[in-house]
Amino acid sequence: MAIESRYKLNLNVKLDVKELNRIFIPLSYQERIAKFFDIFNKDEILMTSSFGIHSACIIHLINEVSNDQKIHFINTGYIFNETMAYKNELTKIYNLNVIDIKPNKIQHDLTQDESWWIEHSKMCCTINKVAPLEEVISKNKVWISGLMQFQTQWRFNLDIFGYKGDILKFHPLIDMSQKLYEKIRLENKLLDHPLKAAGYGSIGCTHCTEKGEGRTGRWRNTSKTECGLHQNYFYKQ
Repeated sequence: MAIESRYKLNLNVKLDVKELNRIFIPLSYQERIAKFFDIFNKDEILMTSSFGIHSACIIHLINEVSNDQKIHFINTGYIFNETMAYKNELTKIYNLNVIDIKPNKIQHDLTQDESWWIEHSKMCCTINKVAPLEEVISKNKVWISGLMQFQTQWRFNLDIFGYKGDILKFHPLIDMSQKLYEKIRLENKLLDHPLKAAGYGSIGCTHCTEKGEGRTGRWRNTSKTECGLHQNYFYKQ
C-alpha cells in the first residue's frame, strides 16, 4: 500500500517518524510541502505564524501549494504595531486566511499589571502564547512550522518530522541555510518585516525584544532562547 493511502487511513495512531524523515529528507523544500499536502488531510493540519522576520518564506511556499490553508496567529497582547501591519500586508499579498488567537483576558491582565515578563517570563509566555493554542492543537493532527536550524541551537537538533506530545510537527524548512533563505527571499521578492531595517533580527513581544543580530535581542541578558511554544509537549485530553 502506498505511503499516502496508508497514512490517510491511520491518522488516529502515531505515524512512523523515522520513515517520514527518510522519505522527506532528499526532497526539495517545494517538493516536501507538495508531498505533505498529498499525504495529509488539510482539515487536520494546523499552521501557525508569528509574522516575524523569516515568516514570509514559509507562507510563500505553502501558498504555492495550498492557497487557502488557515494560518493561526497568537496575538499575545504585546505585539509590535509593525508586526500587526506586516501581518495585514502579507494577508493582502497572499489572500491569507488568518485566524487570530488571544490569551485569557483575566490571566493576560495579571501578567500586564504585575509585569511578569521581568521576573516570570516563562509563565508570561505560557499564559499569553502557549495556553491559547492548546485548544486548537487538540483539534488537529499535524502542525506546520517554519523553524530553521540556523536560528537557535535548540532548533539545530530538530528533524523535518517529530512528535510534540500527541501532535506531529512538520518543519519543511528546518535544514535551510541562512544563505539559501536569503537567496529565496531575494528571488521571490519577499516582503521584509518593517523592523528588520531598524536592526531587529528576530521579533517577539514588545517587552522581551530588542535590536540585535539573529535572536540575540530576544530575552537579552537571560539564558532563555525560546518562548516554549515549540518546546512544550502538547497532549490531547
